[in-house]
Amino acid sequence: MIQNIWAIGRNYVEHAKELGNEVPTEPLVFLKAGSCATVAHSEIHLPKWATDVHHEVEIALQFDENLQISAACVALDLTERTLQSKLKAKGQPWTLAKSFTEACPISKFFPVGDLDELRKIDIKLMVNGELRQNGNTSLMIFSYEEQIDYVRQHFPVVAGDLLLTGTPAGVGPVKPGDVLVAEIVGKITHKWTVK
Repeated sequence: MIQNIWAIGRNYVEHAKELGNEVPTEPLVFLKAGSCATVAHSEIHLPKWATDVHHEVEIALQFDENLQISAACVALDLTERTLQSKLKAKGQPWTLAKSFTEACPISKFFPVGDLDELRKIDIKLMVNGELRQNGNTSLMIFSYEEQIDYVRQHFPVVAGDLLLTGTPAGVGPVKPGDVLVAEIVGKITHKWTVK
């Protein structure tokens, strides 16, 4: 069971810049409800009230019973961007923009024996056959260990929780009918159709 989704914001310099944000000096963590994750589904259902949902492809790590990382998947941190911008401008929480129903579609999990398997690895997102996001984990500002240590020290992490490790540049809108293919190169690929 996924109880919590601990998400690291602005962990790639170019993504922070594309949204006009400062590059953080310590991990920026926000929370998505574990119940907004959909595991290995083939469809994404956008909320009827949403007008500007953006894709953010990420590597998600899963904590095991010892709060170590033993599994991972490819994830989408879906974000209602217009709403997020309004909330940020008012200094209000991003919850509605980040934690709506089905806001975190993920692939099936694959085992991780050592985090070195996920270093210097490409992560990509295709939308309707067009490459939208293409980054490499070597470009992360904070390493996996820094992210893991930070959330374990500051938050009530429990077994099954996910850690979203940040998105590379190239985020953009999705709409009904779009076909999204996310890939951690050499590890896993997953496809969704947006409804």
